[in-house]
Amino acid sequence: MGKNKYDVKRGHFKNIEGDQLKELMDEIFEDVEEKDEKLETSYGAIDHLEVWTEGRTGLWVDVEMDDEADEKEAMETISRWNDFLERATGFDAKKRRKRAKKKAKKS
Repeated sequence: MGKNKYDVKRGHFKNIEGDQLKELMDEIFEDVEEKDEKLETSYGAIDHLEVWTEGRTGLWVDVEMDDEADEKEAMETISRWNDFLERATGFDAKKRRKRAKKKAKKS
């Protein structure tokens, strides 16, 4: 999947600032470490995940997936991934997709 920037809904950043982003990741992905101002973990079909914020409007993620994960593990991981992104950005999958398409048109 690689590195992507997700917009954070206006007024939602207060829900992930300070230690709250790490607490959210701990809740969803369990074992999270902080390295060089980035949060890192692996879970299920996610081989490696790095997350960091940019200002108060952007959430950066760099993710490497295990292409050989079985279907059950992949489905569980995708469910947790979508839950994480929704709770971290304030946008559900449909809104994130719509915003990404809009940005792509502008480029």
